[in-house]
Amino acid sequence: MLSEKQEAMVATFEKHVAAELEGDLDTTMATMSDNPHLHNVPTMVGGVGQDGVRAFYRDHLVGKFFPPDVKMEGVSRTVGEDQIVDEVFITFTHTAVIDWMLPGVAPTGKPVAVAVAVVVGFKDGKITHEHIYWDQASLLVQIGLLDPTGLPVVGAEGARKVFDPTLPARDH
Repeated sequence: MLSEKQEAMVATFEKHVAAELEGDLDTTMATMSDNPHLHNVPTMVGGVGQDGVRAFYRDHLVGKFFPPDVKMEGVSRTVGEDQIVDEVFITFTHTAVIDWMLPGVAPTGKPVAVAVAVVVGFKDGKITHEHIYWDQASLLVQIGLLDPTGLPVVGAEGARKVFDPTLPARDH
């Protein structure tokens, strides 16, 4: 059972994500604290402070989140006293530029499946930070920019196993 504070955090985060997807920059920023930061760990892109985060969202994310065929399915959510950790299974066709995930990479037209973990911090009812993690090697294998031969990496099957743990494990 979530506390009232935890329910409010979840509602704020869901409002934040919905605004990102709808292209509503002002609502996205209204969910954030006075000094937020956003860090996409594999690519080191994001922003610091209201101006930095707003610029990142405006130029690279809000309204440009994913190509139109994106599907996002929740895998798990952990709600603590001051943070939420969301694990999401995302599929899309790489038909658009995705600057925050694949900076500098032109659309390849390839199908992609990726597991993403988002750590969202809160203070005084506002989002203070987002740290976003995914397996960049798996993503690069899927779009044809990394040859997995001889490397300890996989493609979409790694993300699919997060979503469906009954799939077989990789044979050594």
